Amino acid sequence: MIRQSPKYYKLLVLFVCTACFIFFSPIVIAQSNHNFHNFKNRGKQNVELIVGGDFVVTMNEAQPVIQNGAIAIQDGKIVAVDTKDKIVASYKAATTLPGEGMVLMPGLINGHSHSAMVLFRGLADDLALEDWLQNYIFPAEAKFVDENFVRVGEQLACWEMIRGGTTTFVDMYFEPDVAAEVVNECGLRAVIAPSSIDFPSPGFQGWDDAFAAAVDFVKRWKGKNPRIIPAIAAHAPYTVSPENLTQAIGAARQYDVPLTIHVAETQTEVKDVEQRYNATPVQHLENLGFLEPRVFAAHMVWPNENEIDLLAKRGVGVIHNPDSNLKLASGFAPIPAMLKAGVKVGLGTDGAASNNDLDMWEAIRLTALIHKGITLNPTVVPAKTVLRMATLGGAEALNLADRIGAIKVGLQADVIQVQLTEPHLTPLYDVISHLVYTADAQDVDTVIVNGQVLMHRRKMLTVNPDQIRLEANSIAENIKAELRLSN
Repeated sequence: MIRQSPKYYKLLVLFVCTACFIFFSPIVIAQSNHNFHNFKNRGKQNVELIVGGDFVVTMNEAQPVIQNGAIAIQDGKIVAVDTKDKIVASYKAATTLPGEGMVLMPGLINGHSHSAMVLFRGLADDLALEDWLQNYIFPAEAKFVDENFVRVGEQLACWEMIRGGTTTFVDMYFEPDVAAEVVNECGLRAVIAPSSIDFPSPGFQGWDDAFAAAVDFVKRWKGKNPRIIPAIAAHAPYTVSPENLTQAIGAARQYDVPLTIHVAETQTEVKDVEQRYNATPVQHLENLGFLEPRVFAAHMVWPNENEIDLLAKRGVGVIHNPDSNLKLASGFAPIPAMLKAGVKVGLGTDGAASNNDLDMWEAIRLTALIHKGITLNPTVVPAKTVLRMATLGGAEALNLADRIGAIKVGLQADVIQVQLTEPHLTPLYDVISHLVYTADAQDVDTVIVNGQVLMHRRKMLTVNPDQIRLEANSIAENIKAELRLSN
């Protein structure tokens, strides 16, 4: 028997130890890393989503702009707002959208639209409102608007609004059930107000049947979906009789829902209402006991000083639509005077047949510019004020500020990320200035409504753009063919 030397045993022991180290160390390291990860996350609150930004523009006076900030979202609501380091230290999320090179801000609120009218985009341009409505739009609606028209038009509008960072919109149009189903699918938040008017409209003979259907819609949809608010819509004081206006506000009170209406949009309307009722449109509504906080009035281009004070006193919301007012040559709404008087003012696009898009960034920039030019005062309606009108101010005008319009704990998580890295946004000195005077719809990167991501890195997640484009163009071809036959 050969005896092994002590040197041999030492080498054998060294070999075995080395082999064990190589084999077992990854397991030990992995377990150690796992334990360290658990230690790091110990005490953190679980949330569904963390969203960040180089800047968080909150529209909350307590925390106006947070650099390198973030929010935590759970059950569709904002549960924390702070610096990114503090949020990450306190919360862990299934999904995190970091937001480098971006601003995080509240989603835009489009306070007045006729969404499905995107399918009439460019159909009739360069006309006065009365000519445009009576001779082109009303006849086109009577001929072409049906359930399929509204379905495709609403889908196209939702695609356009999500792409541009709009998270809430007011829709005054027809076929409200169809519109509501599309909104339910696309994920946006909407106030849906089926339009009622005294003369025949698509599917209706006049006020009685249109209004009955609108009330039925309100009754069926109130409380059905937290993102969809049914409302009453009376078209305007010059197209709805005093008796029917009284009926409309009575129903809004009975069912505790909003009411939207066009008011004082043109000088022609003002003269018409004065001739009929011996009062201007705003005073006429006041005489009927119509004005109250549940009412938000679109346009309001021609109120006088006394009426501006009355609007503030009654708590009526006003939706400024600068693009449409300019295109139809309706005039310039006295926005600086309204803001000074304390009127709740939001922004809207109106329908794409008179705009011709649903781009809220365009409405923001025009609002910031035109009133400076009209007043010859560059200090009126500053950038911060305009951005507020497009977010929290719009929410206040719609009586939704307890739900949306700001990045604040307890509010719904309706937020967007906007890129800051493009050449037209470089360099950056004032983030709010850039958002108002420079940013546009193409800079919106991510859209979140009620905690659901609808678009990320400009990829649509809830609608099918190719299918929508195909169906919209098919309807447009039919309209063009019909118009050629009628001509």
